[in-house]
Amino acid sequence: MTKAELVEKAAKDAKISKVAAASALNSFMDSVTKALKKKDGKVTLVGFGTFSKVRRKARKGRNPQTGAPIKIKARNAVKFKAGKKLKGSV
Repeated sequence: MTKAELVEKAAKDAKISKVAAASALNSFMDSVTKALKKKDGKVTLVGFGTFSKVRRKARKGRNPQTGAPIKIKARNAVKFKAGKKLKGSV
């Protein structure tokens, strides 16, 4: 499902305009992004799941085309853990 399809579905289900649904979705995504930027960023939606920030350590990798070793820098990544209700419905 694409963002446009999600906006259309939300607008239809909530009986609101697509503009309002798109605004609500953008607000949600911005809020999650801002929360994850914080030091111990975490967003929990009960029954749906949890978005959390994890730190990935620097490591060595390998270029798949040449086989040459490369260094992969440490970075932050986003992790999503599905909630019980979501797991049960899929």
